[in-house]
Amino acid sequence: MNETEIIEGTIPDEWAGERVDQALAKLFPEYSRSRLQSWLKDGQIFVNGQVKRAKDKVLGGEQVKVHVVLSSENSWEAEEIPLNIVYEDEQLLVINKSAGMVVHPAVGNFSGTMLNALLHYAPELEAIPRAGIVHRLDKETSGLLVVARTLQAQKLLVEQLQARSFLREYDAIVNGLVTAGSTIKQPIGRHPVNRKRMAINSNGKAAITHYRVNERFRLHTKLTVKLETGRTHQIRVHMAYVNHPLLGDPVYGGRFKIPPASNEAFVNALRNFKRQALHARHLGLIHPVTKEFVEWSVSVPKDMSDLEEVLRLDFKQQTKDS
Repeated sequence: MNETEIIEGTIPDEWAGERVDQALAKLFPEYSRSRLQSWLKDGQIFVNGQVKRAKDKVLGGEQVKVHVVLSSENSWEAEEIPLNIVYEDEQLLVINKSAGMVVHPAVGNFSGTMLNALLHYAPELEAIPRAGIVHRLDKETSGLLVVARTLQAQKLLVEQLQARSFLREYDAIVNGLVTAGSTIKQPIGRHPVNRKRMAINSNGKAAITHYRVNERFRLHTKLTVKLETGRTHQIRVHMAYVNHPLLGDPVYGGRFKIPPASNEAFVNALRNFKRQALHARHLGLIHPVTKEFVEWSVSVPKDMSDLEEVLRLDFKQQTKDS
């Protein structure tokens, strides 16, 4: 798919003496500098009708015309897969991802992903890097994701992520009784031995997780978790680090242990919950066009709500029997 869009602008006189690429970055801030440099190199940008080099100087007053050719960024296939769309407009999509859905194709998951579904639902996303996907959720984590529908929206949303201005709150059920809320500030990087896992690593990237107690059960705690950064597996790694791994986490949760004084139905319910009990419930951001703060919330899916009810019943029964 190839579409051409022409954007125009005038370089202010006070920018005289600046490099062409610097002036372009200020003139068209909705596009990334690397993308503008690529278009400049490919001869898609004309300054007073001429193709310029990035290092050339501007005089001020030049008329700039950019021939934006939106071409396919990848070779992924569109697939007719249902998406739970919470909100959409011309700039973005907000999706409530189901547990079990992979967000982006990778080794072992080249089809059946959210990206494949997006390309079918909105074919124009073929021209956007990563089909507009701005951030991800683990395969077995459910909840809200935002997808950019234009290059401008993607740039502005990525900038918000980098500035840590996204609001991302999760519902999480962890093993053990958490006494009070807190903040975890521990860097996260690849595990030194198992490269498929993440770990607390002094050479890793800064990671900050805030959490507060939402509800206590007999042997578990429901938390509201707020991300300040967004590292791979961040909540899962951080909660395991403070000895409260997510219930059901197959990677960071450790071996399944039968809780004391538990009936068979309760044990089976815990044993059969095969994913980390984590749901991206609340998402907030600044809309790339209106500049207004917008937010969305979705309830936990049925498997997690059923699990919560089992935990409540166990707590009530044990309290009654004691």
